[in-house]
Amino acid sequence: MDENVKLIESLLESTFKYGVAEIELVKLKALDKTSEVVSGLIPHVVVFFILVLFLLFFNLGLAFWLGDIFGNNFYGFFVIAAFYAVVGLVMHFFMHKWIKRKICNYLVKQMFK
Repeated sequence: MDENVKLIESLLESTFKYGVAEIELVKLKALDKTSEVVSGLIPHVVVFFILVLFLLFFNLGLAFWLGDIFGNNFYGFFVIAAFYAVVGLVMHFFMHKWIKRKICNYLVKQMFK
């Protein structure tokens, strides 16, 4: 009887150790995937930031140039704002689902890579 108790205790101890090891493995796999996705996104974020800065200064220059053509600076800014309003509406109504699907697919591919 004493031998059976020792066997059961040994089995329970092994099961506990296996459970702890399995939890650690899941944590490490999650950390690996998270770091892989974040490290894959960082170059895209940097390029996006540089592109936004370029577009900002380009649009400022274009707005001032159009303002000189129209005779007043704020007319140039109105033209640029109207252009972006039209682009934003077109993207919202016609490309919203496409953009969302592309981003979701990219993130899923990164997670299962």
